[in-house]
Amino acid sequence: MTDQAPLVDTTRADASAHVIEVRDLVKRYRKGTVNAVDGVSFDVEAGQFFALLGPNGAGKSTTISILTTTLAPTSGTVSICGRDVVDDASAVRGQVGIIFQNPSLDMNLTGEENVRFHAILYHLYPYRPLYRMMPSAYRHQLKELADVLGLGPELFKPVKRLSGGMRRKLEIIRGLMHHPRVLFLDEPTSGLDTASRRSLWQYIRDLRRRHDITICLTTHQLNEAEEADQVCILDHGRVVAKGTPRDVKAQLVHERLILDAVDRDGLRRRLRELNVPFRDDGALVIELNGRTAHEIVRSIEEPLTVLRTESPSLEEAYLRILAAGDE
Repeated sequence: MTDQAPLVDTTRADASAHVIEVRDLVKRYRKGTVNAVDGVSFDVEAGQFFALLGPNGAGKSTTISILTTTLAPTSGTVSICGRDVVDDASAVRGQVGIIFQNPSLDMNLTGEENVRFHAILYHLYPYRPLYRMMPSAYRHQLKELADVLGLGPELFKPVKRLSGGMRRKLEIIRGLMHHPRVLFLDEPTSGLDTASRRSLWQYIRDLRRRHDITICLTTHQLNEAEEADQVCILDHGRVVAKGTPRDVKAQLVHERLILDAVDRDGLRRRLRELNVPFRDDGALVIELNGRTAHEIVRSIEEPLTVLRTESPSLEEAYLRILAAGDE
């Protein structure tokens, strides 16, 4: 990688309030020969769904660790809700919730006991040895969050008896007890089956809408980032693309037109006459590259048996960005 601007940068220079501000962030580990994070900058507006993407070793985990105050930066500045993560780490921790990739629950305690000790550590409520002795405000808040996430009697079972999906929901409840303004999700669906993954994302969408929380996601499941308001892609510690998923995709991959006909040879000849490049992939695939499907189809006289367009995925753009960065 050479010193250069991101391959794609479609973000606006908007002066509106940012809940996360990262400026020229650098992290070099002791004995490291290169920077794990190398001059990273980005902003996240309040209430946004932000996705931080990149391959293993790209600097995602290091960046998130700095944002959540568990790791000190080498240089640069990071602020969460206007608080510096180094100078005001305690205040930052009060503003963020974290759902770790690896479960951080005490498996021998009940779900409620895990939540209770978290609330006590954050000085939200005084310590009480039993749930029924806790203040009514605590019990009301816990019930409200449990209802939103669909946890009922399971909340009072030992964590080791809960399914992976229920444990994830429990971690979200615990992370929301102190009313964080920013919720960090580190591979939140890791290890979940398809149904549990879909349910969990619906819960997260509902939570975001109900509580106006800013979501910061890291994931290898690129489809989970398709709904993000903004994505930032890291590679070798540097920002190589950022912007809305739609704009990032539009810069690198184009919509495709898929055609087929009973007389496929005739269709091939027609496309060559029109100087329309295509590839034969079962059906004929045309990269639109800024042209419209309509202008191509109206010039074709052969009766078509297949006619559809396909939009590129964020994963396709992601792979092209990383490939370009390795050239």
